[in-house]
Amino acid sequence: MGVLMSRRQTVEQVQKVSLAVSAFKDGLRERPSTKRKAEAWGGRRGTLEHVVQEEEEERLEAAGPSQTQREESHANRAAWERLRDGRGVEPEEFDRANRFTPPAFVRPTRELHDDEPLEISLEQREQVSSDEMCEICEVWTAESLFPCRVCPRVYHDGCLRRMGFLHNSSAVEVTETAHTETGWSCYYCDNLNLLLTEEEMYSLMETFQQCKIIPETCLTQDNFLHYKHLVHKHHFERPLSEEQEERAALQFSALDPDKKGHVEWPDFLSHESIVLLQKLRPQNSLLRLLTAKERERARATFLPLHQDSQGLISEGESRKAQHTWFRKHQKEAPSCNVSISHVGPMSESSPASSGSSRTQEKTLLGAEQEEASRPVDWPTFLKENVIYILAARPNSAAIHLKPLA
Repeated sequence: MGVLMSRRQTVEQVQKVSLAVSAFKDGLRERPSTKRKAEAWGGRRGTLEHVVQEEEEERLEAAGPSQTQREESHANRAAWERLRDGRGVEPEEFDRANRFTPPAFVRPTRELHDDEPLEISLEQREQVSSDEMCEICEVWTAESLFPCRVCPRVYHDGCLRRMGFLHNSSAVEVTETAHTETGWSCYYCDNLNLLLTEEEMYSLMETFQQCKIIPETCLTQDNFLHYKHLVHKHHFERPLSEEQEERAALQFSALDPDKKGHVEWPDFLSHESIVLLQKLRPQNSLLRLLTAKERERARATFLPLHQDSQGLISEGESRKAQHTWFRKHQKEAPSCNVSISHVGPMSESSPASSGSSRTQEKTLLGAEQEEASRPVDWPTFLKENVIYILAARPNSAAIHLKPLA
């Protein structure tokens, strides 16, 4: 008979084996290649030129890189590995006496039928429910569980602390929002980078390397715009236009709601991940990423808007809905009188905005009014809003994909 193991025990067993294999490989790489040295010596022996060259190589090898260079190289390599594997803090950085082992993230894979049309009914509602047991410890303790607003998972605050995903500064926020309409996203749903496949992730890492972006570092506005210029020039062989640069600057402001002058690495990574999804994935494929909770929220937004039996709304109402997904940050704003939290026209028409920005805004507003009467049905509404529904998953106050209008 086999031995039954819980899901947590299985994950821990796999992680232990993975760590052992990684340690073994690291040991092999660090061992000196004595065989290669002996062969090289045998081939070079007998000529004064080769003897001098050998002594020079040994001298350089003995000197080696400085301690600071080695530490920076190790830190950068570790950061790239965490980015590749979708991990946060390394397991060694946890206090093992008081911490659980961080989870092993498995990136999704694309299925053959992902790009085919997906029918999501408007009238047929879905039964939305959360799990009964904590995702980490698999124990049920009634009201002390915090549900994720995106997926069915629930968690104990104590388990989140032991995993390193909940700190004292964020504990109060989770407690206050998890059981409200605002909601709270778990560490799986909070990280938009985990939506990327292995191939998409390597494509993003290659872009970062080409543009000399170092993982886990903050980006100033100049860094952000320079990166956008390089990416656009790489794909289209021309720099950003003035309008595109202005749009990129507005996106930077949306990623920096606290006006710190820089964008945090998790927000930048989530922004670039959702931009890559928008670029590479068809809308039908993106619709398959929506959870039951997100589909129900989309129905709750669409149903009050359509007034006739045909199930149609105006294009203006559909565009306004693109902003509503980010209203989860409304409580962070200093005033509750603003109709749209961080992303509406209010922020762009502030006194700090440039004259060209205000002119462009008036032009866009006029175009919206002209097209406001265009009818939009339920399937079109979903396709136009799906990328913003996904972008609104993180708990951060940053807007990871700013609507165009």
